[in-house]
Amino acid sequence: MSETPRRASVRAVVIGGSIAGMLAAAALKEHVDSVEIIEAHELPEGPEPRTGVPQAAHIHFLQTGGAEAFEALLPGTIDLLLAAGAHRVPVTTNMLIYSPEGWYRRWKRATHYVITASRDLTDSVVRGQLLKDPRVSVRPHTRAVSLLGSRRRVTGIRVRGADRTENELRAELVIDASGRASRTPRWLTRLGVTGLAEDRIDSGLVYASRFFRAPVPTRDWPVVGVQADPSLPGPANAGGILPIEGDRWHVSLMGAPGGHPTSDPDAFAAYARTLRHPLMADLLKHAEPLTDVRVTHSTANRRYRYERLNPWPDGLVVLGDSVAAFNPLYGQGMSVAAQGAVALRDLLSTGLTPGLARRAQRAIGKCVDTAWALAVGTDIHFRMTTGKNPTVADRLLHRYVSRLSRTATGSFHAATTLTDVLALQAPPTSLVKPDVLLTALIGPLRPLLDRPQFTPAERELLRNLEESAASPE
Repeated sequence: MSETPRRASVRAVVIGGSIAGMLAAAALKEHVDSVEIIEAHELPEGPEPRTGVPQAAHIHFLQTGGAEAFEALLPGTIDLLLAAGAHRVPVTTNMLIYSPEGWYRRWKRATHYVITASRDLTDSVVRGQLLKDPRVSVRPHTRAVSLLGSRRRVTGIRVRGADRTENELRAELVIDASGRASRTPRWLTRLGVTGLAEDRIDSGLVYASRFFRAPVPTRDWPVVGVQADPSLPGPANAGGILPIEGDRWHVSLMGAPGGHPTSDPDAFAAYARTLRHPLMADLLKHAEPLTDVRVTHSTANRRYRYERLNPWPDGLVVLGDSVAAFNPLYGQGMSVAAQGAVALRDLLSTGLTPGLARRAQRAIGKCVDTAWALAVGTDIHFRMTTGKNPTVADRLLHRYVSRLSRTATGSFHAATTLTDVLALQAPPTSLVKPDVLLTALIGPLRPLLDRPQFTPAERELLRNLEESAASPE
């Protein structure tokens, strides 16, 4: 009796050990024999800073849509994050958000949530979940230097190790999750794939962030946000306080050209005092700084339109910030990467069939669309933004969304509709359904709030802080 031919091993390679890279590997591992992650640096063992992630210094959170995608790829991840000290914050029940249209109401009914934690903790939990799988491995201190193959099919990558030696890694599928520094546009040109369109919208916002010891218990303490108003004169600015693990607050301040925050620790609280409302500054005066101030200038929205390229080489998929990087102000990056990885996983369920990579790239592009529309649709209205000027249609849409946002300060239906989109669980087109249009026309059903809506327990905690600060030692 003749032996059955042995099936060739199917191998995948992921460029980048970022969140997007780890989630891509999670999407792949059930559908290939092995996944190797190529990472330029050493990956830490626990929740420690990872080299090459400057955005980790700034506030991060997972939208509901992103958290659900994490769970779909790596079940149990959210529970592990919460057990390690992350917070599950109901929207807007446990939020103090000052929008350009006023204070959002803290509705008792919560339809969505965000997960707040340091980026280091999130990275660590995802890594730990993924690398338990024997099919997944990491090759650290190694850089991808080019793609192998042709304009029709990518067959692997060339890598360079720490000793400068170069080798070829053959693979049936290559995923680029290397982030904002992705070289795929250049590599595609070398293969003869040209015509890649790039959109770049830059509001010029600069981030300054630091960690604080929270002066109040962080469990059930609200997220705080003071949003920028593009209609006001002068440089726009904003800020946010997230409760995270270790009884800490993660605080970020953002400012447009002409009013950037700096790395001067003595100026941090003073800058918070320049926001549209003094809430953040009033809270920070009771908090203990734990770190220096970290500043980042790379906050532009940038998107490569890979889904439009024809031909698209089989065997190559681009994911996460390598496809689209967003202004961190909107808290979308990790969630969009996770949703893109889920789209890839779902397509892989039918096998590595011809044209899979092109279908995956289009599906990933659709995952980007909502977040891109939200970020760009806001940023183009800041006066210092470069890359695109708002059209008449953009201005009309902005006026409508502003009216809907004002309605949301006193209408649960409007608030829920907006949150569906912000949580990346509904497309922006849902904002113009007939019932939503009618809601916006009617306006808020409750009077506008003239101050942040603290609970009695929160007010008592703040009163005790003020009394303690005022009493002589």
